[in-house]
Amino acid sequence: MSESAVVPPSGQSPKLSSIQEAVIRIAGNSQDGIQAIGGFLARLAGRSEQDVMTFMTIPSTISGGPSIFQVRIGSGEVLSAGDEADVLLCFYDHSYANHISSLKRGGIVLYDSDHVTPNEELRGSYHHVGVPISSLTVEAIGGTGRDKGKNIYSLGLLARMFDLDVPKLTKLIEERFGGKDPTIVQNALACFNSGYGHQVQGLWETFHFQHAEHGGVAQVVMSGNEALAFGLIAAGVRFGAGYPITPWSDIMELLRRELPKYGGMFVQTEDEIAAISMALGSSYAGRVAVTGSSGPGISLKTEAIGWASMAEMPVVIVDVQRGGPSTGMPTNVEQSDLNIALFGGHGDSPRVVLAPASVEDCFYTAIEAVNIARQYSTPVFLLTDQGIASRIEAFPYPDLQKVCQNISPDFTPVADHKPYDLAAADGITRHLAPGTRVASGKYPVVTGLEHDELGHPTGSGKMHTQMNAKRRNKLRKLADEIPVPQVYGASEGHVLLVSWGSSKGPIEEAVKEARKQGEAISALHLKHLNPLPNGLETIFSGFTQVVVVEMNDEGLYGYGQLGAVLRARYCDPRIRAVTKTDGLPWKVKEILNRVLTFTK
Repeated sequence: MSESAVVPPSGQSPKLSSIQEAVIRIAGNSQDGIQAIGGFLARLAGRSEQDVMTFMTIPSTISGGPSIFQVRIGSGEVLSAGDEADVLLCFYDHSYANHISSLKRGGIVLYDSDHVTPNEELRGSYHHVGVPISSLTVEAIGGTGRDKGKNIYSLGLLARMFDLDVPKLTKLIEERFGGKDPTIVQNALACFNSGYGHQVQGLWETFHFQHAEHGGVAQVVMSGNEALAFGLIAAGVRFGAGYPITPWSDIMELLRRELPKYGGMFVQTEDEIAAISMALGSSYAGRVAVTGSSGPGISLKTEAIGWASMAEMPVVIVDVQRGGPSTGMPTNVEQSDLNIALFGGHGDSPRVVLAPASVEDCFYTAIEAVNIARQYSTPVFLLTDQGIASRIEAFPYPDLQKVCQNISPDFTPVADHKPYDLAAADGITRHLAPGTRVASGKYPVVTGLEHDELGHPTGSGKMHTQMNAKRRNKLRKLADEIPVPQVYGASEGHVLLVSWGSSKGPIEEAVKEARKQGEAISALHLKHLNPLPNGLETIFSGFTQVVVVEMNDEGLYGYGQLGAVLRARYCDPRIRAVTKTDGLPWKVKEILNRVLTFTK
């Protein structure tokens, strides 16, 4: 949205302006259902063939507290949830006071006049529009609706302000509350219609989104956690085990609900150790399984992950990162589990580490993780984070005929079999599903002890050296097959920004802005974090500075976690770092302010 005049013309009806995008921030308490408002807006955008990205904060306490949901809707490409809001919808004085600064100058603050007293000194900077939302909600559905209906009433106000598709929103409301008591749907629709029909005093401009640039493309709208879970199902996973922890629990609950529809099951175990042990047992039975957690739970799984490395057992381990260490900041975003994913284990225990960059990428990276685990008989970490887990995006509907796969075990009899065959041409371990007939009668075993080619325990130092090399070299082979990532922007310049995980979008948007200002800045995003793709040093050579942008502490030596890995790998003093640990995703302006110092 363009900057609006803050003083509305008198005596005029609201004008309708065509816009390409808008950022809407909703601020209240977690009990107010503000995530529901944002979810409806995001899903409507997806069904209207628009791009969308969301961002939310929720309190870590069970009793709830202040919370926000921000949604950015665009008719073109949307790379971030937006630095500043065009519209702020706030329900309380604290919502107003804490978030008015997030609004663009000239933006609209739509507030519940029953609970918010605006700062008169700010009326000249923002267009204030007051509506007694709580009182009008009570009028719409009765006295019990004050706290449970004002979110849907407010959705109606926003639908009027942005000329949104009412039939589609109505259908979304019916879908959301369908299956419950019919009066719930009736009350929700009554709230929405009442809000939509309210004649807002002081609102002198309404908006209509331009036609989407990629119109005609069927889209799916979901969160990162949902996309990752459905990706695992599409990949053929039919067993999972886990223990609840924020923000992994959504994946666990979805798999527990959906896997039985495909002949599978998910088990909530008594603890994290049992969860990964059950997943490993399922993988040993012949079909890759999944377990997951967040940082504290991953710590508990590390001994069993070492067993998976020694036994060369395929398993997918999802780590939805949050602020740490210990229980840290459980509802805030951070990228501080890279070290434990890479190195969390005793002895030499190599594993694969992947990090999806977007909600869409969560779906496809989950499939890739399963396939790598199967092909290379190795544990695979899938590192997401709280930001990408909870945010909602729209992306083209997957071609399920192509991506869905059956990974059922093969019980075809064999003449002989050595799973850890040192003479194998590719050096990769391949397990037989238990019950497969071996004509020679020499059946292999699986153990956490060092072992020979059949899996039998051994104390041979020579065999230990050979098996260590075998476990290491198969990841080198994987590195040869990983595609070299593409540079975003020019292939040569002054500064190359390196990102991983959910920071890709804001960083690429920062590059676009910097290049408009004449800065020679490009970006490179890494999804494969262990092993790293070959050829990165060639890309780095085209830039004066290589700056790794990540959400973790700079560490003792000022490099951040991925930065330290890259410096160790390439011994390149040009590799620098920009890090933060405030629990919030990167803003574009934050990246620009920090990175432009490297161009001086």
